[in-house]
Amino acid sequence: MLPPNLQAPDTTTGSGQDTSLQFLADKVHTARSSLDSALELAAELGAAVPLPGSGRTAVTWQLLTTIAAEDLTVARVVEPHLDALAILDQADDAHLTGGVGTWGVFAAEGPGVALMAAQQDDGTWTLTGTKPWCSLADHLDRAIVTAHVDEDARRAFAVDLRADGVRPEPAAAWVSRGLPTVTSCSVHFDAVPAVPVGANGWYLERDGFAWGGIGVAACWYGGALGVARTLLAASRRRAPDQIAQLHLGRVDAALHEARTVLAEAADAVDAGRAAGQDGALLAARVRATVFRCAELVLDAAAHGLGPALLAFDDEHAARVADLHLYLRQHHAERDDAALGRRVLDRVDQGGAGW
Repeated sequence: MLPPNLQAPDTTTGSGQDTSLQFLADKVHTARSSLDSALELAAELGAAVPLPGSGRTAVTWQLLTTIAAEDLTVARVVEPHLDALAILDQADDAHLTGGVGTWGVFAAEGPGVALMAAQQDDGTWTLTGTKPWCSLADHLDRAIVTAHVDEDARRAFAVDLRADGVRPEPAAAWVSRGLPTVTSCSVHFDAVPAVPVGANGWYLERDGFAWGGIGVAACWYGGALGVARTLLAASRRRAPDQIAQLHLGRVDAALHEARTVLAEAADAVDAGRAAGQDGALLAARVRATVFRCAELVLDAAAHGLGPALLAFDDEHAARVADLHLYLRQHHAERDDAALGRRVLDRVDQGGAGW
């Protein structure tokens, strides 16, 4: 069940969870037409939603799924904000708080560019260089940014994106038809003050790194659910033939599988069974499963619906384009290979196989 301030007034006799989730869907529908409104919703949710590992991880991931099923753009704004707040909480540093405003997480690396962190004589830190793939950098207030401390180590830092020396590249270079308002760009930093978040290497080594990856998968599942609902609605408008029923059957099985692994993963996180390498393996399995589900749903919708909705239904066409781009955060065969490596390493170290 969602936090009280996000629940609808008790005007129905239905279940509290269904009512609150529908109320959230209504809020997302209102925010979808404005990036500023989506950012305001992210800030509102950040002040109320439980963090992963708090005993209510399923609530957080159900919330992301509900948002993504309604609108992937809003989900793409909300998810990194919640992830940043979780990172600050996991750092367990009284000086680090989410405060007011909206946050992003900039941790990507790219060829030919690097962001370097330097400690000054007074003990403070500054960032200099270029960070690629910074989503909404020209709209957010702050971000968790990873930077190189030396050739072998990276560290996370909290940065004020409004500070002098922060210069996002123009968003005009973003030409994607998917998530067109959630632009990503390179950001140049020139001796920008930064506050360390965790020790060297902590960002990737913490248990929450895996949990955040599952949160992204919850958004993929929500996007797939939105597409699947369009397919289901089309099948109800006219009597489905056997091929249409085949598509519905495959989609139902895939959605059930994805929903089940997300629920089991939330239980594992809250029960303490998703720490260390166990958490990393769990996240890789969940992301692979949800990724396959989403791709199957997109394929079934393409085959079952034909070109008409892609050509004339703005909401469906946007959702399909958004989901295609969002799924590219999974590295397809490369991530499958990484999962295979984890399985072998586990067995080699005396862990259970299949």
